[in-house]
Amino acid sequence: MRTSWLVCVLLGAVAWGQAPPGSAAQPGNTPQAPPPRGVQMQQPGPPPPSTDVVPETAAVLTIHGVCPPAPKTSAAGAAKTATAAAKKPADCKTVITRAEFEKIAKALQQGPNALNPQQRRQLATVLPRFLAMSEAAKKQGLDKTEHFNEMVKFAKMQILTQDLQRHLQEEADKITPAQIEEYYHKNPEAYQQFSLDRIFIPRYKQEPPDTKEGDKDEEKLTEEQQKAKEAADKAKQEQGEQELSKLAETLRGRAAASEDFAKLQKEAFEAAGMKMDSPTINMPKLRRTGLPASQAAVFDLNAGDISQVISDNSGHYIYRVVSKETLPLDQVREEIHNTLKNQNLKELMDKYQNSYHADTNEAYFGPAPAPGTGPRPGGMPMRPQGAPVPAPQSQAQPPASSAPAQPAGQAAPAQPAPAAKPN
Repeated sequence: MRTSWLVCVLLGAVAWGQAPPGSAAQPGNTPQAPPPRGVQMQQPGPPPPSTDVVPETAAVLTIHGVCPPAPKTSAAGAAKTATAAAKKPADCKTVITRAEFEKIAKALQQGPNALNPQQRRQLATVLPRFLAMSEAAKKQGLDKTEHFNEMVKFAKMQILTQDLQRHLQEEADKITPAQIEEYYHKNPEAYQQFSLDRIFIPRYKQEPPDTKEGDKDEEKLTEEQQKAKEAADKAKQEQGEQELSKLAETLRGRAAASEDFAKLQKEAFEAAGMKMDSPTINMPKLRRTGLPASQAAVFDLNAGDISQVISDNSGHYIYRVVSKETLPLDQVREEIHNTLKNQNLKELMDKYQNSYHADTNEAYFGPAPAPGTGPRPGGMPMRPQGAPVPAPQSQAQPPASSAPAQPAGQAAPAQPAPAAKPN
């Protein structure tokens, strides 16, 4: 049975269930809605039977009314072929054995995991319809059209591209224990884990609302009065900024004298006029990628050391290294494996993607979009249409998005939470 045409058609029908691990909600984490009145909850049925009890030659799918493809015959057998073709559709059937069905299922699976029982059942549901309708299309000669030939040509390119990517992933995954151990010893700093205490001093003061202005009757300021008011507000803001900058240096000295970090953090928020609880100071199990590059010097300190004041647009930071350790190889072995696999895959993909270039006729296609504004590969837009634009971060806390992404398999670092909901 030729199944190459099925691959392209059925991928969309069964690939929905090939979600990566962890993408679905975990049992017990999502509350279940109560059933509608009068509807009983369906009790979980018995586990699906093992497919091993079914022989490979046994029929697993019988499609009545669809004749199997007629074998090529010589002129001597033309009469028999004509007789078979004269049968009514209800008189013939197509039988698919377990071996044939699993061959199709293996071609359709995304990644190394075989189709699960639900996906196999879905494939068995759509396969008869595709077989029946495709045979009807052949009888109308639709497989002889130029449209069909171009679709098949493009589908073949897609399938071969996917097969090449799958093959490269398999090649990239061939990593020996010796390579993992060598990478671990060459990059010891990447597997250091820290526990830090942090004091955050906002850059600007939060001024209380001016109730006196609210009590006065609204009046329109003249242009000169408006400029004077803006200048006064700016001078007040700059003064508050300088005061908080000096406070950061003072708090750093007191931290170096072993004063309590939680107490100093509370004082910092009070001085900044923050009428909210201060964030948790401790940041446990933090890796080097857990802080912005501008604060990476903290990781060069020893346990017990206090950093200098580190300032950026959001405010001032003071760190204390509580502990510093290097994770054992066995604990990061899988992470290193994934790192090397990604590196190998990038090198292999670059070899092919850099082997060609294309020129487009702008008179036909129009000018190329500016970098960063065009669709992503696969047609995915940069942001879904209508998606809300993220709101700017409050000055009451460091921007959570400033930290780089964590390595695979590592938990995200603890960041100061909004004061209303401290970590």
